Amino acid sequence: MARLAESATRLSSRTVDPARARRTSPTEEVAMTTPSSVPHRPRRRLQLIAAMAVAAVALSTGPVPGAAVAAAAPALVPSPAITVPPAGTHGFPFLAEAENLAAAGYTESEYFLSGVASSYVGLGVLGPSGRWPVAVAGRAAYRTRMLVRRPADPARFNGTVVVEWLNVSGQVDLSPDYWFAHDELLRAGYAWVGVSAQKVGVDGGIGDLPGLRQWDPARYATLSHPGDQFSYDIFSQAGQALRTPDGPNPLAGLDIRTVLADGESQSALRMTTYVNAVHPVAQVYDGFLIHSNSALAAPIDARGLGMPPAVRIRTDLQQPTFVVLTETDVVGHAPARQPDTATVHTWELAGTAHGDQWALDLGDPTLRRSLGSQTPAPDCPAGSAPPNDGPGHYGVAAALAHLTTWAQGGQAPPAASPVTVLGGVVIRDATTGLARGGLRLPDVTVPTRTLSGLRAIGGGPFCGLYGAHDPWNADADGWDRHDAGDPSDPVAPVSPEPDLTALYPTHARYVAAVRAAADAAVAAGYLLPPDAAQIVATAQASPIGG
Repeated sequence: MARLAESATRLSSRTVDPARARRTSPTEEVAMTTPSSVPHRPRRRLQLIAAMAVAAVALSTGPVPGAAVAAAAPALVPSPAITVPPAGTHGFPFLAEAENLAAAGYTESEYFLSGVASSYVGLGVLGPSGRWPVAVAGRAAYRTRMLVRRPADPARFNGTVVVEWLNVSGQVDLSPDYWFAHDELLRAGYAWVGVSAQKVGVDGGIGDLPGLRQWDPARYATLSHPGDQFSYDIFSQAGQALRTPDGPNPLAGLDIRTVLADGESQSALRMTTYVNAVHPVAQVYDGFLIHSNSALAAPIDARGLGMPPAVRIRTDLQQPTFVVLTETDVVGHAPARQPDTATVHTWELAGTAHGDQWALDLGDPTLRRSLGSQTPAPDCPAGSAPPNDGPGHYGVAAALAHLTTWAQGGQAPPAASPVTVLGGVVIRDATTGLARGGLRLPDVTVPTRTLSGLRAIGGGPFCGLYGAHDPWNADADGWDRHDAGDPSDPVAPVSPEPDLTALYPTHARYVAAVRAAADAAVAAGYLLPPDAAQIVATAQASPIGG
């Protein structure tokens, strides 16, 4: 800690070379700013901002009570010092991939980031529009880590880096959107970076699951996190480190065109706040993927006061934000629904869940490599319907491809209808149990089972996030009781499950219907061609029909 304090003193007093940083961190003076209303550009140049108000800000962990403060101006974000961690006891990073990345042409490495981060405080009333001015409230030294997966061959790199705010809802670092977007990331040549932006990931939280420092003291003992009020600037500096590395280059010199920020679930709440309050100050990222958020946003400061009960994504930024919601999320997000604009689009994916079988299958081997028997699980009641195994990952893959194009100055994503919500309830088809409305992929338009983003209450605290699927087999499953635990028929009146033989008299007819639905989804921009091919191949290999 003494060395970190010395580092804080040196970094806070040194001059940042504009050649090495795109924005400088505000020191004692901050000035009010409003993002300029100009057409989107994929890469921004430094803009001259007229100072409208200036105030002193103490270098502490919180604002000086009663002190006059003004909003922070866009200013250079410093690039933190980058170092290579020791091998440690385990010999690999926490959350190191269990799959053979080399076989996919990828490498994985880890780096430490050290610097001085700013915390922020909101100014005035934080309204539902998300246009939140902030001021720098304090500074503190930190040291955290980033996990990097990139193409081994520079020729395979597509120019885009996805920086994921690692999720800590389970009290350890998790990478849900790496798992949801996995296939598109690897086949399209993205680089992916996971950032331990929050204190729980570093120091641990509630329960027995270890933070990084406890998991491998020989590797991570020197990490230090000053608190989540500093997480936003830590995330900014992580993005800046990729553009102008101060030390070993995490991307080994890959030619970066676009840097996208991404967060799912709890991290999506923090991403909402980042876009609304911090991005106008930092201006590090070229676009944002906010996956599975609610109407809420994470607190800006340590006190967490004054946050509105529902907040939209601000629409006055140059950089685009793509909000992708599963069926699980839409009721909680409904108070913050907003129309698509030039820089904000939303998809609501019918038949999908906040967490699902796809993410479980991809993530479980990686988590077991790091945590063994402590690996978190949905912990749903025995005999209940299995987790949703729907098309959420296909929707995320298409959204990522669209956001990349959009952030580079190309066409915005296609619009999609919202899931039908009435009176705080998702409205479902009485025959199939499937949600009405929403973006509908082949699993929903040519259904063979009920896919729900919701499930009956019970089990562990995360069970409900995994939704459910219910095969159509003449109500032969133990949960087919025509009650709240029956995904295909959760409410009266009693309705039997659809008859697959009647729906698809022959296998050929079923495959033709799937192929037509997949082609239509590709043409609409809702599905990527490689995923359409996989969906058709799965249908061909199935016994459905006749």
